[in-house]
Amino acid sequence: MERPRVLFLCTGNSCRSQMAEGWLRHLAGEAYDALSAGTDPHWLNPFAVQVMGETGVDISGHTSDSLEKFADTRIDYFITVCDRAAESCPLPPPGGKVLRWSFEDPPGVVRESGLEGERALEIYRRVRDEIRAAVEGFVADSSSGGPPQRP
Repeated sequence: MERPRVLFLCTGNSCRSQMAEGWLRHLAGEAYDALSAGTDPHWLNPFAVQVMGETGVDISGHTSDSLEKFADTRIDYFITVCDRAAESCPLPPPGGKVLRWSFEDPPGVVRESGLEGERALEIYRRVRDEIRAAVEGFVADSSSGGPPQRP
């Protein structure tokens, strides 16, 4: 039986989708093949790396990838983690499902509010924890026989 493949999608693949990929790998181990991509990828955000590291989840080796990289890859779950990516999310192949999660964009919030230092990191930590809760729910659904099952 193949592991279900989950692709977390956001705009830049620099923060939220990277956190989600890290959480799924950390919380579910080998139960899923976790991936992430962006509709307009940028770079791996160092603050995302830092706040994930605070929880023991190392995403420093992740890369910021374009959705096109996975064009020929079987994806069982497309999970968008921002509204902008949800608007441009492609239709999954037959049998694939789209889940739409929406989290604030930490870099955008920090930039718009002018936050620095510890106050900026608080935004990243809050979103990190919200993403963890969503991923925990996804994993719990699968372990109780809910939707995240691949035949």
